[in-house]
Amino acid sequence: MASKTSRRDFLSAGLMMPIVGAGSGMGLFQPAEAPAGKAASGPAKLDYRVLGRTGLKVTTVGFGCMITSDGSVIERAVDAGITYFDTARSYQSGNNERMVGAALGAKRKQVVLSTKTHAPDGATMLQHIDKSLKELNTDYVDIWYLHGRSKPEEITDEMIEAQLKAKQQGKVRFLGVSTHSRQQQLIPWLIDKKVFDVVLAAYNFSMDATMDEAVAQAAKAGMGVVGMKVMAGGPRRAKADSPLGQKLTQPGAMLAALKWVLKNPSVATTIPSITDMDQLDENLSAMAAPLSKSEEKVLAAHLENIRPIYCSMCGECDGKCQKGLPVHDVLRILTYADGYGQFGLARERFLELAAEHRAVRCGDCAECTVECPKGVRVQERVARAQELLA
Repeated sequence: MASKTSRRDFLSAGLMMPIVGAGSGMGLFQPAEAPAGKAASGPAKLDYRVLGRTGLKVTTVGFGCMITSDGSVIERAVDAGITYFDTARSYQSGNNERMVGAALGAKRKQVVLSTKTHAPDGATMLQHIDKSLKELNTDYVDIWYLHGRSKPEEITDEMIEAQLKAKQQGKVRFLGVSTHSRQQQLIPWLIDKKVFDVVLAAYNFSMDATMDEAVAQAAKAGMGVVGMKVMAGGPRRAKADSPLGQKLTQPGAMLAALKWVLKNPSVATTIPSITDMDQLDENLSAMAAPLSKSEEKVLAAHLENIRPIYCSMCGECDGKCQKGLPVHDVLRILTYADGYGQFGLARERFLELAAEHRAVRCGDCAECTVECPKGVRVQERVARAQELLA
């Protein structure tokens, strides 16, 4: 079993030493300016791992398509050698699958392609997979995920039967579940079910050792592990008027965060969001060299900066809000706006909350009953989500 020592302790140790070059960029990756559509340097160094019992060989850096709107970035990612691409039926109101399908074109069978469904029942799920295949312009997807599940009761026998039926029909090759929160509890249940081939889990340097253990257990059981939210909600370049200011713009932090995940051999691949050629180049460079000591120091400082604002989705706040708010979901939604710069996506997800939750205002409570054990300023952050998105 993995050590219980928290990565916060590990990273905090880096704060005891000067952050060499934090201001000057010494020892840190600085994306080179390159003409659009061309790599900043020569061919990328590619690392591969096998995605659990699927046997699929994937690059350790994949491509999260959720907020991508420029298909040419996907096209060049394929040409550069990235082999894993992830989308979902709900992304960009269904338009993301269409864009991904068009971008992959005739090269679709050169890559591993996954999509997801958030459908509430088996019949709707089967409608979704047919729609997904049409939009993606393919006759099958390699992995079909149940989207955003947090508890075993959110995965019914009817849903599993629908997945199995789609597999029997040749529409999907392997079955998976994506999960944002309470992962340490859900992953052992997924392992015991012996149905799912892949788990897509939020995993980054801000989480404690229990998540390391869950990931290791899944890999040992033969499940393929795909890491998402690997940059802990950080933007590549924040606008000057970002409410997060300079907190999430420390040079080198995002590349270091990606490298931190890649150093875990239990994670087969990752799906960082990529919106432009510079981000693609930076992500590709993560496979060229391991996490360095100087990058560990950058991450240590970055962790302290984001501690008050970033929710690691541990689930400790479940049931603590006197108004019944799903606090971690609200904080995750806010990250889409404040972290990714995707206000439209955040607004869309906020409107999917139950009406009684959308109506709650933190200012109406005399005091907040939620205290985050990891230091997130919950009341301040949830109030901001309500002000920004309600």
